[in-house]
Amino acid sequence: MSKLILGISAFYHDAAAALVRDGAIVAAAQEERFTRKKHDPRFPANAINYCLEEGFVDASELDAVIFYDNPLATFDRIVENALATGAHGRAQFIKAAGQMLGDKVWVAEHVKRTIGTLGREGRVLFSEHHMAHAASAFYPSPFERAAILTIDGVGEWATTSLGSGDGKTVRLFSEINYPHSLGLLYSAMTYFCGFKVNSGEYKLMGLAPYGEARYYDIMQRELIDVRSDGSYRLDTGFFGYLDSMVMTNERFSALFGGPPRQPESPITRREMDLAASVQKLTEEIVLRTARHLRSITGERNLVMAGGVALNCVANGKIVEEKIFDQVWIQPAAGDAGGALGAALLAHHMYFDLARSTAAGGRDLQQGSYLGPRYSSAEVRAFLDRHSYPHQRIADQAERLQLVARALADGKIVGWFCGRMEFGPRSLGARSILGDPRSTTTQATMNLKIKYRESFRPFAPSILRERMSDYFELDCDSPYMLLVAPVRKERRLPMDLSRFNGGDDDMRGLINQPRSDVPAITHVDYSARIQSVDPGTHPEYHALITAFEALTGCPMLVNTSFNVRGEPIVCTPQDAYRCFMRTEMDLLVLEDVILWRHEQPPTEDKEDWKTTYELD
Repeated sequence: MSKLILGISAFYHDAAAALVRDGAIVAAAQEERFTRKKHDPRFPANAINYCLEEGFVDASELDAVIFYDNPLATFDRIVENALATGAHGRAQFIKAAGQMLGDKVWVAEHVKRTIGTLGREGRVLFSEHHMAHAASAFYPSPFERAAILTIDGVGEWATTSLGSGDGKTVRLFSEINYPHSLGLLYSAMTYFCGFKVNSGEYKLMGLAPYGEARYYDIMQRELIDVRSDGSYRLDTGFFGYLDSMVMTNERFSALFGGPPRQPESPITRREMDLAASVQKLTEEIVLRTARHLRSITGERNLVMAGGVALNCVANGKIVEEKIFDQVWIQPAAGDAGGALGAALLAHHMYFDLARSTAAGGRDLQQGSYLGPRYSSAEVRAFLDRHSYPHQRIADQAERLQLVARALADGKIVGWFCGRMEFGPRSLGARSILGDPRSTTTQATMNLKIKYRESFRPFAPSILRERMSDYFELDCDSPYMLLVAPVRKERRLPMDLSRFNGGDDDMRGLINQPRSDVPAITHVDYSARIQSVDPGTHPEYHALITAFEALTGCPMLVNTSFNVRGEPIVCTPQDAYRCFMRTEMDLLVLEDVILWRHEQPPTEDKEDWKTTYELD
């Protein structure tokens, strides 16, 4: 039986839409890519319209529309939290209740106003939040059976859920509930270290290798009680998220030697050590939970979703420890992926329709290339309309040879090719690329291209067949969700004698070569790896192959195509604007190339620093 289902996530952060036909993913995208507001939580009207257009679908043809969350259960948590905190939580309750009653309980009205129908079911279906996460992890995975682990800040009540999938059935059988939340603990430390909650957690993870886990014992003693099975309870007296508008309170500040770091102020040894400590604690909880899940399910495979599943260092530890035979993580692991999970859940469990897995052990996520694409004709029409100098090179081999040569010569390339990625990672469709062999690539890309903190590491995109030559990882990592060590024989010694933990010391450490591919090697000799195979993105694989033929190096530096605070580019217009706001040298838009030195002075009068809110 054929079914066409639209999944929606909205109203918290990373609103998104996904379209599923007969259990196959047709399209999925975050609203932020269209509105240019990072982590946009608003109802995803643009993403919905894109999904329907990509599927050549009229809204009247939809069998069902499903929302990724149960708003009434979430409102129940808000009310219970207000009763528990009393007058102290009044301001927080007013804000949360206003948002809930203003938007979140009126999902059906938003759907009807946007697309004119609720589908043939005549009503919006609702999933539980962690069930949507679980479905997003299990159904696209290559496994017929698997254990399921979802960890995030909070859904309706659940913050950590354990379950299993078998065929078309997903079930969750154990959970930890709010206010006890590993995701909120990590976000609290993100806030305390001066980064933005629900955006800067990956910065905290990247900062951790610069520090020592000297606050780990204090955290275990004062903040959280962790049991042998990975379950935990927080001492909520240290946190502000229950009864205030901030994540931590004065008791938290007293515990860690003073008030939170102010955003954009110098990073000190304290922040580095706090990052190292909470990262170590997170890894321990995730590993204990994974071992417990293996023991109670007996499953050989694990799938993961939820915001904490984006902690690729912890994910790498699960793989390294060989707790499960295979691990698959939803690349859109946060709330955006809930839209996809909800749609798949409706197909397989509400409509009770069969599930199929791909041949050859491949997943059904299609490389997560699920967003819009633009033809060469569309690209050239845009460039011609504005008289931007460009050259079309229709021959792929000639074009890739030119781009590979530019990269080998130290040029920074904006790469726009194929369908946009779904999820927070650029995977070779909307990427900024550089030479990993260069000792200056990291500093150049951070400070002159991305305009972001100098300590932030970059990821390698490496040919799948050459991965074991560079990294201690024996499985695929197509979605850049696993961190693994650089092979020992490729490492170079670092001088740590002058590193005392200040900003200046950190920059000195960053500029030291750490391996023969210094631009992608973090200070702990690790890398966040994307393995690239020819079946998933043939042109990106061919570009890296061309670069290897010139240099002997089978990888490129790959970072997202945006500046700090900006969503990843979606359209050719977005890409050109970002190109001209940075010091990139070459822009590739499908089969068209543009050199920066040939472009006219930009007519863009906006200052990106004020246009985009810093993350």
